[in-house]
Amino acid sequence: MGRPALEVADIFRAHGPAWRQAQAGHLSPGQFKVMSAIEQCRTAALGGHVLRCDACDTVEISYNSCRNRHCPKCQAKAAQRWLDARQADLLPVEYYHVVFTLPAPISAIAYTNKAVIYRLLFDVAAETLATIAADPKHLWAQIGITLVLHTWGSALTHHPHVHGIVPGGGLSPDGERWIACRPGFFLSVRVLSRLFRRRFLEELEKAHHAGQLRFFGEHDGLADATAFVRWLAPLRKCEWVVYAKRPFAGPKAVLAYLSRYTHRVAISNRRLVSLDDRGVTFRWKDYRARGRTRHKTMTLAADEFMRRFLLHVLPGGFHRIRHYGLIANAGRREHLAKVRALLNAPPPAIAVATCEAAERPTFVCRCCGAAMSVIETFLRRQPIRAPPGGDT
Repeated sequence: MGRPALEVADIFRAHGPAWRQAQAGHLSPGQFKVMSAIEQCRTAALGGHVLRCDACDTVEISYNSCRNRHCPKCQAKAAQRWLDARQADLLPVEYYHVVFTLPAPISAIAYTNKAVIYRLLFDVAAETLATIAADPKHLWAQIGITLVLHTWGSALTHHPHVHGIVPGGGLSPDGERWIACRPGFFLSVRVLSRLFRRRFLEELEKAHHAGQLRFFGEHDGLADATAFVRWLAPLRKCEWVVYAKRPFAGPKAVLAYLSRYTHRVAISNRRLVSLDDRGVTFRWKDYRARGRTRHKTMTLAADEFMRRFLLHVLPGGFHRIRHYGLIANAGRREHLAKVRALLNAPPPAIAVATCEAAERPTFVCRCCGAAMSVIETFLRRQPIRAPPGGDT
């Protein structure tokens, strides 16, 4: 697949320096780091290596990647490595896709409280699924949950939500039976929504009481406890969006889906259309429309495009893929082995795939498809830490 005609890096290189200067004091160190990484990705600034084809002797230069998790160019290999590791976790059962979304007022304060509110979104969504699944009125089983955080809408607006991938069943309370859910139906989204709303607002109020939330601008008054309780009141009555999509057609479909979602960034280079005097034009999907009218183009000023892109920079060290219940890191192997025994399912056949992956060459010739070997490396440019000294 060739290089897209336009990349996020091109926009940052063209308009980033002036915008950074204009936004001095308003951008976080993390946002500066993301911009710098994307601008330098696969350029001489990061160093690289010279390659020669083992078959046709073609020589080419390959520059190093930045490997930043927000970079549109650096996610494919990371996603593949993650998917290869996850194959061992798949079970021969139906899988369901559940989405938990925060209301707009909470999304608005989440931007300045990312670590706290995104953590609550993860933990409360997982708790909600586990609680309703364990209820004898519903599934009465312990389930496994994978949650993936996305913070954007298709137009790059701030829209925090988590995608949940859940097997269609779980272990009985005594751990001796696999309890499958009804075909085509996992759990009631209405029940999930009500519990998610109540528990999230309870935990949000606790975070406010503990002084963990910060408020600025139009939300500055919410620092007062009484004002915050009044602000929460309408949120206790409005509908919170929780929905479940139809079940996947088997484990392979789950992997195909995960390959699109796990390491996605706010916008891919493939969606960019043009950069000109009007700004940045990109493709987006309007979910309120129907049919072909859903797919549209939008043009934003370059400054606004960069601002929206950087809305989605995550706090340092924040994990946006998390596992709970049967597939939590602690006890995952034991739980999955027990479930497979109950289902009379063989262990996952990943040995061959792993060997094939190990045998694939790291670099492939664009001319003939043969493996390429590194014949020379060159280091990244050293950053200038201070102005050069004058003559003495």
